Amino acid sequence: MARLGVYRDFFRHYLKLEKSVQDQVIEVFSKFGKATYAGLHLEPVKNARDGRMHTIRITDFWRGVVLAPEKGDLYVLLNVLQHDKAYEWAKRRQVTVNTATGVIEMRDLVTLEEQAASITPEEVSPLFAQVKDADLERLGIDAQVLAFARTFTSEDQLDKAQAFFPKQQHDVLVGLASGMTVEEVWASLPASMEAAEIDAEDVAAAVERSPEQVLLVSGPDELMDAFAKPFAFWRIYLHPSQRDAAYSSFSGPARVTGGPGTGKTVVALHRAKHLAEQSDEAESVLVTTFIRTLPSTMEAALRQLIDDDTALDRIEVRHIDGVAYRVVTGGTGNLAVLRHEDEKQRWTRVIRTLGLPSRFDEAFLSHEWRQVILTQGVTSLEEYQQATRPGRGRALGHLQKGQIWDAITAFTDGLRADKVWTYETICQEATRLLEAGERTPYRHVIVDEAQDLSPWHWRLLRAATTRGRDDLFLAGDTHQRVYDYRVSLKKLGIDIAGRSTRLKINYRTTAEILRWSLELLRGERIDDMNGGLDSLAGYRSEIHGAAPLLDGYPTQVSELEGLVTTTRRWLDQGVAPGQVGVAARSNILADQAVAKLKASGIPAAALAKKHTDAEVGVGTMHRMKGMEFRCVAIIGVGEHAVPPSSAITPADEDLIAHHQDLQQERCLLFVAATRAREELTLSWHGAPSRFLSA
Repeated sequence: MARLGVYRDFFRHYLKLEKSVQDQVIEVFSKFGKATYAGLHLEPVKNARDGRMHTIRITDFWRGVVLAPEKGDLYVLLNVLQHDKAYEWAKRRQVTVNTATGVIEMRDLVTLEEQAASITPEEVSPLFAQVKDADLERLGIDAQVLAFARTFTSEDQLDKAQAFFPKQQHDVLVGLASGMTVEEVWASLPASMEAAEIDAEDVAAAVERSPEQVLLVSGPDELMDAFAKPFAFWRIYLHPSQRDAAYSSFSGPARVTGGPGTGKTVVALHRAKHLAEQSDEAESVLVTTFIRTLPSTMEAALRQLIDDDTALDRIEVRHIDGVAYRVVTGGTGNLAVLRHEDEKQRWTRVIRTLGLPSRFDEAFLSHEWRQVILTQGVTSLEEYQQATRPGRGRALGHLQKGQIWDAITAFTDGLRADKVWTYETICQEATRLLEAGERTPYRHVIVDEAQDLSPWHWRLLRAATTRGRDDLFLAGDTHQRVYDYRVSLKKLGIDIAGRSTRLKINYRTTAEILRWSLELLRGERIDDMNGGLDSLAGYRSEIHGAAPLLDGYPTQVSELEGLVTTTRRWLDQGVAPGQVGVAARSNILADQAVAKLKASGIPAAALAKKHTDAEVGVGTMHRMKGMEFRCVAIIGVGEHAVPPSSAITPADEDLIAHHQDLQQERCLLFVAATRAREELTLSWHGAPSRFLSA
């Protein structure tokens, strides 16, 4: 009986196929295991560079490319393309066995040879001049790739070779080019094997050793499940360029950075898997984030990723505020958490009682408490008098600071007297309890979307984690920061110096969407949370598609009609409703979009509520954080809505805060735009946002 594997890279391509073609793929391959070889209608590809390349009929116009074994019964579906393109694709490629790890790898043999022949020698030092051939061969670099790599004189040439080099070999070369030693690269290789154990001709055995490249399905039900949730499988697939960050061991806190779609969350998940499998029974791993919708998604992905229930039980996935809540309550009992509107009333009462001047309103005091007192860990009036207040408006004198300190003290004393908490005070109390205790609850902590955590969150995590090797692992991108918190990790006792990895390849978004999105942040000075500036230099995508579509309308009514037209077009193209996202700057506009779509017969639901795969997801730009869709429509990108004037501090009041607010709004639009994998539209009514004309 034939066995079937699916090349995991194909799942991303599968998402782009028309629905009718997807259905035929499932129909053909669900019967694959019961068919005899003669009944498979596999046709060898004439003039192919790899004789194992075959095609199988999907429809009259579509063919599947299948790797057929020279011996054995294990077949691998590599791709599905239109008839002529399928044959051309198959002719150019070769599947080989990596000589260091024994896993399969695929290369565009024709492009590799053409590129090698076109190289003109340069009178500069070769990129890998200090690495011996024997060491490269031990790391799995074969003769063809080695000869080409010897011609490289810059990392830019190496980056371009990623399109046609075998991925694992390219990753080895990237590691060496970045300064890693041969031994460090060897240690990072997945499941390195002795050369004597590897049969370079036995591709079937290599496929069995390649679970990260090939999904082996045991029957039609498992195949149907894989194709029903193709992006779920893509989400947990770790690319070789991400492996070092996930599986290396670090002497202390470490970080992985990179733009949207570079796989930081995937790295974090694999990091959790690795640490849980390496830990003993008494050691636990915390995976946490600031995004409330993300823990359930990450927990589901971990269940797909980890087969060992014992390792899975060592991992706790929890929202950061939930971590603090659990520490304070001990896992039992409830805390009364203050609602936003009740907090405003408490500040108002304090102002009236103390007779504070009008400039010290509830919004000012609330922000002063969070952005100065809590952010800097101020515990006394003396410390507050000495504290700096960047981005907090006009300077304050000692007398004014004394008045504010009295107001904040009255507010926090009132909370304690009434046994009422805010999430900030819960976090403070949890940190105090942990610092006073003799044991920490976690051996390892992994933080996703790290750029959104506040200083008090970081103090909590530092206190909750046993200091030592592999204690804290951060995944984030400050270009995607959409909240006010700006931190210095070093000042908070989290030193990541020398232990930071940058991911540069976007696996989600097309190059066209990425290029447009990056223009939003051109010239912005984005901090890196560690005293320096962050950069997206070299960040790129090798996936191509349509350029973003920008369209203005005379009225909001006509703009919402345009949204309906765009959404219908995507659905008619075979995009599932759940793979369409709509983003707006305000809840009001998001609710109006839901109502308009539903009134037009299009299933839609608010992301803030229950949202299914059968419904178009609509939410604010903030709610889009951590999400991905095939197609995204951003609506209401008008001059008064993006950015809204209420979110921007006037320049004459505080120039620093003014620039920070504008940058935050640009980052928010950047985040919303980069949720799209294939198509992006932006619309407005009236005049467009200033961000669109920049």
